[in-house]
Amino acid sequence: MIKTLYFMFFVCAFALGLIACNSKAKDNFKNLSADEFERLIQDDDIQVVDVRTVAEYSKGHLAGSININVLDDNFPEVADDLLEKDRPVAVYCRSGKRSRNAARILDKKGFKVYNMDKGFENWKELGKDIAY
Repeated sequence: MIKTLYFMFFVCAFALGLIACNSKAKDNFKNLSADEFERLIQDDDIQVVDVRTVAEYSKGHLAGSININVLDDNFPEVADDLLEKDRPVAVYCRSGKRSRNAARILDKKGFKVYNMDKGFENWKELGKDIAY
């Protein structure tokens, strides 16, 4: 009886886990490889945003990018002030984690967003151009 009860508990917990994973909202932004991102930002209409800290940005960034730190509490407001909603936004960070967060925030605010999937470190590893 106890084994049956444990088994049923396990099955229910497993089923709830599957439902929770499958009901996760799909991101509306597109993740791009460094090569795809590089091609995208050749378009002058694209707004390129580095969402790392000022210290990280000062050690190297993509030419023409603007720095808006996603970890700042006022990130959404600063983005609204500096970015144009009618132009696509390409975001990146060190590894892709913070920029995914920034992409979600910007997407919810109505921006069309692209994210560099593996971030600036991957960009550097591939020997792509860096500005200082």
